[in-house]
Amino acid sequence: MSTPQPKKKNSGVPVIVIGLVAIAAFIGFYYYYNSSRSTTPRNINGNIQTANANRQSAIPTNAPLGANPPNYLGSPTAAVTVEEFADFQCPSCAATHPVTKQIQGIFGSRIKFIFRNFPLPIHDKAYDAATAAEAAGLQGKFWDMYNLLFTNQQQWSSDPNYKQVFKGYAEKIGLDVNKWETDMVGMGARGRIQDDMNRGKALSISSTPTIFINGKSVPYEQMNVSTMQKLIEDELKATQAPQNAPAAAPTSGNSSGTAANNSNK
Repeated sequence: MSTPQPKKKNSGVPVIVIGLVAIAAFIGFYYYYNSSRSTTPRNINGNIQTANANRQSAIPTNAPLGANPPNYLGSPTAAVTVEEFADFQCPSCAATHPVTKQIQGIFGSRIKFIFRNFPLPIHDKAYDAATAAEAAGLQGKFWDMYNLLFTNQQQWSSDPNYKQVFKGYAEKIGLDVNKWETDMVGMGARGRIQDDMNRGKALSISSTPTIFINGKSVPYEQMNVSTMQKLIEDELKATQAPQNAPAAAPTSGNSSGTAANNSNK
């Protein structure tokens, strides 16, 4: 008569064990799910100030410098550096171009805006566009070519005779076209592109545009004027840069005393 009792006990043990395992699994999943949600990047309507406070520099101190001197606008001694890695044939880069132009206009000499060439292999004309810009830079006209390439991207990127289009841009901005064509295939322009790419690869860049503000990466969804302005203002405050001074007009390496910015010396 004692036989049925042990059977009842034995039959209940697996049920209890299974129940405990199920509860533990549920608790683990709940904890993982909430932890995953907490690390989701904030969108542009989130608390940008808090997000900025937690941002860390993504640039290792031993990273290659890139093309030196770099193509830059603003002040070489500015407390805040905005560094963009972009591809002239990348549609997202062209869409971001007006944003960076507005940022340059807002902050002027209070920032240093650096453009880095990072042509992606998926874009068949991107490298040639980069050489067109760098060859123009050897004549002090990098930013003129830069603007034409981005604002007319849809035109030349779909044109099989795109090199002739580039030549038209060179004529338009007043370059010595023969020298420009020679420089496009020379190591002066190509070496600068390679230096920028080496820096980008060291920073683990795999897509464009990639933007850093004082070494801190900016998510693509935050690459709009209002959010970037807030991030830059926070950096200026953090570095105790003057906030009351009016924004000066952007300067480039073609200005007196910084001509080396767009030359390969």
